[in-house]
Amino acid sequence: MLNVASLSDVGLVRSHNEDACNHGMLPNGAWAVVCDGMGGARGGEIASQTAVGQITRQLEETYRDGSSDNSIKYLMNSMIYNANAEIYDKAQHTEGLSGMGTTVVLAVVVHGIAHIAHAGDSRAYLITKDSIEQLTMDHSMVQELVRMGDLTPEEAKVHPQKNIITRALGVHKVLDIDYCEYRMPKGSRLLLCSDGLTNYVDVGRIHQLSNELETPALLEQLIQLAKDGGGGDNITVAVIENQP
Repeated sequence: MLNVASLSDVGLVRSHNEDACNHGMLPNGAWAVVCDGMGGARGGEIASQTAVGQITRQLEETYRDGSSDNSIKYLMNSMIYNANAEIYDKAQHTEGLSGMGTTVVLAVVVHGIAHIAHAGDSRAYLITKDSIEQLTMDHSMVQELVRMGDLTPEEAKVHPQKNIITRALGVHKVLDIDYCEYRMPKGSRLLLCSDGLTNYVDVGRIHQLSNELETPALLEQLIQLAKDGGGGDNITVAVIENQP
């Protein structure tokens, strides 16, 4: 049996929330999406809300029970491509929204398989009793430097340009999307989050709290910890739990 929830908070510094999220149930499954917007004025907020709205509508209208793994992959990529096109069009034709964009991490869990599509530096983690594993690779400048061996992961965490991302919805007409599938054992959790969480809360602490708390309390506690750590960004967390 699956359980899903999400929560977003403006944090302690920002004047408004440029993150957006949503979640829901499917026949024999569940889904969640987290977006972290960027752009001048209220562009980031509009970009993230547009992406979440577009993905939600398409998923609710087009998902069919019994879809194959390939069909789910095609549907998820299609939803993100369509969201990219809508944001790009708004950015091109609306005064004050030029250059806006948003990250996305989208998960659909059906029959114990987590289907994940993402662009940007919002992340997905698989949490079991014994481990926490990052399933997505950040599309960011510092991650490229880590990949090439020019930075260590520890140096990347404090690099002054760690927030520069290399992929985002709405910035270009064409978008590269990463997609992966992972089996979710009974008792495991899939956690999606914006970098407002991972920049302020250590993954070991996330794992510890996941073993101690039910999902609603876990979401609230993680957001509070990010605030306690500085809360300099919007904070968004979603969890899909494959209950024992």
